[in-house]
Amino acid sequence: MGLAVLEICRRDDATLDEVARVVQSDPALSSRLLRLCNSARGGGGRPIASIREAVLRLGMSTVRQVAIGFSLVDQYLEGSGNGSGFDYAAFWSHSLLMAVACHELGGLARAAPADELFACGLLAQIGSLVLATAYPADYGAILTEQHGDEALLAQERDRLGADHNEVTAAVLTDCGMPHALVEPVSYHERPEAAGFSQGSRPYQLVQLFFLARRMADLGRSPIAERNGHIAELMRLGGRTGLDAGALGEVFDQVVRQWQEWAELLKVPAAPLPSFDAMANAPLPRPQQEADSVATRRRVLLVEDEPTSRLLTEALLSHLLDCTVFTAENGRDALAVAVEVLPQIVITDWLMPVMDGLEFCRALRATDWGQSMYVIMLTGAETDEKLIQAFEAGFDDYITKPVNMRALGARMRAAQHYTSLLAAWENDRAQLKQFAAELAVSNRRLEHAAMTDLLTGLPNRRAGMDALQRFWSASQRTGQPVAALMIDVDHFKAINDQHGHAIGDQVLQAVAQAIQAAARKDDSVSRIGGEEFLLVCHDADARAALLAAERLRRMVRELRITVANVQVQTSVSIGVANRENGMEEPDDMLRAADKALYAAKKAGRNRVCLFAGGRTHCATSNAA
Repeated sequence: MGLAVLEICRRDDATLDEVARVVQSDPALSSRLLRLCNSARGGGGRPIASIREAVLRLGMSTVRQVAIGFSLVDQYLEGSGNGSGFDYAAFWSHSLLMAVACHELGGLARAAPADELFACGLLAQIGSLVLATAYPADYGAILTEQHGDEALLAQERDRLGADHNEVTAAVLTDCGMPHALVEPVSYHERPEAAGFSQGSRPYQLVQLFFLARRMADLGRSPIAERNGHIAELMRLGGRTGLDAGALGEVFDQVVRQWQEWAELLKVPAAPLPSFDAMANAPLPRPQQEADSVATRRRVLLVEDEPTSRLLTEALLSHLLDCTVFTAENGRDALAVAVEVLPQIVITDWLMPVMDGLEFCRALRATDWGQSMYVIMLTGAETDEKLIQAFEAGFDDYITKPVNMRALGARMRAAQHYTSLLAAWENDRAQLKQFAAELAVSNRRLEHAAMTDLLTGLPNRRAGMDALQRFWSASQRTGQPVAALMIDVDHFKAINDQHGHAIGDQVLQAVAQAIQAAARKDDSVSRIGGEEFLLVCHDADARAALLAAERLRRMVRELRITVANVQVQTSVSIGVANRENGMEEPDDMLRAADKALYAAKKAGRNRVCLFAGGRTHCATSNAA
């Protein structure tokens, strides 16, 4: 069915009615497209029940991409018997989860139509399936040997001539997906390698695909690996303005839709706890053997009686698999403890030089000794003795002579304590790391909230704040202040002719020119798509006009070359000063905007001044 839709869509004279008729002949595809169309409504408006209306709403391009994706799911869902070791069911489950995540994130970011993003997520890893199906034996060997993403890509290129990302790009292009989506998809595993300008549309898309991929990784990960995925998701969410609560809501919605889609497509989708439940779940404890210590613990044994020391050391070392250090009195034991930092200390009570109570008190007086698990060896088990020992800081005791079963039981309790302590320290280290990263993310978000990511200039919000400050200063001091509204001429034509990537570079070049033309204390900001604002303090009408004309000439002389394409552009500038009768900064801004409109109406590439209620434009727009 996907091929039939593809053939129709390739014809120049194809119509949506023809596509709808073909889709209606496949009940499975019809139900899937209806579900996709209705999910895109976000719960608003009447449900779509007509296949023709669904096709009209989705558009020919989206229907083609989604139809092919669903056909591939049906065709390659059960393919694990080809000898490659490639898990087809798990692949489609992960791909479907990524598709739903792209769809939901697309609704928030509005970087592209959500339906197209669904198709991108569904097919983002199709290159792996193609290689596994076309070269089952070779790909099986690669999957067995590879370690890490970079190694996998390198082995794919070395053995098969292309990596799965390159194959994905070729397949998506063949499906008719626009290059503006294909390129970000092909870099979604390694966004940093794409080199997209921060804040540009390709940059936003590749970050969206990367976040969706990580959501899918979490949804398909075993319990033991979830903590790491959640920490990374929180960092990524912070970069995109999603706090933990908002991120959790999005993820839970994605999982619910994934499970509904999985039932429709007969793809496996295991039940998952909520994001909040997974984020707050304790770290998995290391497995412990029932009758012995699973990992070698560092134990300090302090015993002055040689026979007892040798016997206990043998039990700890050979039967309980501990690494044992020994000392004959408390003073020597302190020196050993500083050097080896044991996790467990077993010490006799009665010893020469420094007895067990003094040693324990000295140990607990240090920062490094407070977390050690200390067991007392004693021949006296009276209540008074035990109270005295616990008050000194002991955690447990063993009566002498040492019994093997009693020692094993005490050591299991000690091991449980040290395991919990290690898990807590690991949690604390992760929390510290996360807190540090969160602080950096917050600073970046604060900066991003006031910065235009594409040009690096302050954004509209920052520009309006600066305008208010300059206005207030002018009111206090009586010094003049001017506003220059700047618009890039024919910018839509540049985008249409050369593409958004080159359009972005034009905006960046113009932004640099404005920054270079401005004085040190002037304020420059990008306040719209191709509109900029320059606020000049202590500048009367003549000074502002000279600055505007200098800037106009600088932009006109720019020669922007991108990928062998040379673009020349110009700007129109409207100038206004604070005048009597203007009560607030918006009045000056509206005056500059009127002057800008007059400059564009007069033929662009010129400067106009609003003064005395009228606009005055330069008579020539020559460079």
